[in-house]
Amino acid sequence: MVMGPSCGLVLADLGAEVIKIEPTEGDNTRRLQAAGAGFFPVFNRNKKSLAVNMKAKAGIELVLKLISSADVLTENFRPGALDKLGLGYDALSKRNPKLIYCSLKGFLDGPYDHRPALDEVVQMMGGLAYMTGLPERPLRAGASVVDIMGGTFGAVGVLAALRERETTGRGRLVTSALFESTAYLVAQHIAQFELTGEAPPPMSVKRPAWGIYDIFETADGDRLFVGVVTDTQWEIFCREFQESELAADPRLRGNADRVRERGWLLPRLGAILKRHSKAELCAKLEAIGLPFAPIAKPWDLLDDPHLKASGGLLETRLPDGRSFHAPTLPLAFDGKRLPKRSDPPALGEGARELLGSLGYGAGEIDALAKERVIVLGQRVT
Repeated sequence: MVMGPSCGLVLADLGAEVIKIEPTEGDNTRRLQAAGAGFFPVFNRNKKSLAVNMKAKAGIELVLKLISSADVLTENFRPGALDKLGLGYDALSKRNPKLIYCSLKGFLDGPYDHRPALDEVVQMMGGLAYMTGLPERPLRAGASVVDIMGGTFGAVGVLAALRERETTGRGRLVTSALFESTAYLVAQHIAQFELTGEAPPPMSVKRPAWGIYDIFETADGDRLFVGVVTDTQWEIFCREFQESELAADPRLRGNADRVRERGWLLPRLGAILKRHSKAELCAKLEAIGLPFAPIAKPWDLLDDPHLKASGGLLETRLPDGRSFHAPTLPLAFDGKRLPKRSDPPALGEGARELLGSLGYGAGEIDALAKERVIVLGQRVT
């Protein structure tokens, strides 16, 4: 629902022609509500839709024609699901030796590779939920971070395989997986355990690596995250907030010293910062170059001046006429963000164009639609 579509989104945003093969009733994410309401809208811009009945012989033939002309196929099914339809890597690579076949799975090869997986499943078993939550209370991260990372790694693998194909002339099977993506995310904690012999506690209660790396209250009842992560930044903080006593205190000379003294130091700093409003602190910390952040909710980003100024939010229109904003990829080329070429497609919206490019005549296309082998969709105007 997210991993496969996010892989396609990365490639589509980078300029690839991406064709979304859907069942004739449409991708399930088109109908999701509540926490799933953003899945289809966010991950399907810049794509075309081809709705096909894969149980019909004519439907399979159509898809095989399309694959024969493709550079890349991505799939996000259970292991073996496409092999049953004759659409596994071995079969398709014989038909199209240049095909890059990208499988997006729960697990790479090994004892777990038969298991179904979800973002939450691998966050729990990979230790990410432990590091995110409270002690004895694991908590998944508040976004589909592993799905999106797994999809992005899939896209990276595809791009590498395409580059290699320029030399070899042959395609490659690329596999990206959720569990291994989670292991990659917690690598620093694994290394910390082995190198120090200490099991790191969850981030919510861990002893930080820096003396000042915390959320503080402001005079107007708001909150602000402030970080002072180098000795130079500590000198700047003390000077600009006129705290000569703290600057001269030998107990606070180095970062390791400040970490040890957090018990009394943080309340002292809290009192200093609480003399100022949130707006005053933001302006001051920005001016003197210290790390800070207001505590935002995701929807606050709709009015974020930086995202708006840099073109980081794309206005997007759904097939039913509703519109919303979504961030573009976190990339810039020559200082410019990537554009939206097309809105998320209506079910089967690209069928006529795609089938026409494969040599189907208008009458053949209408006949396939009448037999419900395909859907000819259109958006609300």
